[in-house]
Amino acid sequence: MDRKILLSILAISLIALAAAILLPGGRSVNENPKLPWIVQIDSQGKLSVFGITLGESTLEQARESFQDQGKANLFLTPENRYVVEVYFQRLYLSGIRADIVLNMELPEMLAKQMFERGERISKMGNGTRKVELSNEDMATLANERIRYITYLPAVDLEELLIAKRFGEPESKASEPESTITHWLYPSKGMDIAVNPEGKEVIQYVNPSDYSKVLKPLQLSN
Repeated sequence: MDRKILLSILAISLIALAAAILLPGGRSVNENPKLPWIVQIDSQGKLSVFGITLGESTLEQARESFQDQGKANLFLTPENRYVVEVYFQRLYLSGIRADIVLNMELPEMLAKQMFERGERISKMGNGTRKVELSNEDMATLANERIRYITYLPAVDLEELLIAKRFGEPESKASEPESTITHWLYPSKGMDIAVNPEGKEVIQYVNPSDYSKVLKPLQLSN
């Protein structure tokens, strides 16, 4: 009887150990976890998160880190501004599912040339035009640097959880005519849009570019 009890305890211990080693879905624990609240700022003021350093890491390096190619599109806004985004859908990073959008850092002339060579031009509701990049330009884009990151978690984040994981914000600001409140972390290069009626959106930028986050939003304290 004692022997059977001992074997049962041993089996339970082995199962517990396996569960501790493996994350949901059978994914092994990463020695360098890619979690949204693990943010580092280096001596040059560059932000690193998810294995990406803004203004330094390239799209190809992000693809290697995410193990996904993503979907690239080039937009021309009504204000004649070119925006290149690469969308990664349903990524699992350190066991957490989210969508990620990388905004690429391209010279305006290069973006303009890419747009003119683009394929399948379509027009969006706000007047923005979108094109799919040619194969040649896709190869060029792989070596361009990442400007900022937008993180879209699959689950709704409660304010208590946000405060526990990310810390209390340095300030808060609300969007005009909206229930969304932005938790602002200028020194960390983060902006968390807290939406009580939907899911949150987290944006990462280098602290030196932080004013560019607030200006288009026209936030009020």
